[in-house]
Amino acid sequence: MDHGRTGPVDSICTHIDHIRPVRPGTEGCEECLALGDGWVHLRMCLSCGHVGCCDSSKNQHATKHYRTTEHPIAASHEPGEDWAWCYADKLMLEPA
Repeated sequence: MDHGRTGPVDSICTHIDHIRPVRPGTEGCEECLALGDGWVHLRMCLSCGHVGCCDSSKNQHATKHYRTTEHPIAASHEPGEDWAWCYADKLMLEPA
């Protein structure tokens, strides 16, 4: 995955150094699984491997994880999707 330029030339993610080699902590949204709740899509934190539900989900745990930890980048944890989002820079990161 190329975590460089994805938008206009001056739109560069400044948080690439926060990406770590991580593995998902759970098969589904960690908090929703604990609550017995469902989700729409999953996102995985690229700093720690936390799996949370997306903003289209009722609980929005991926965004809540960012707000709590300030881990800036989460990748889609959906089959066939290869992109990430930097919450801090508000930039989509896509493969080259």
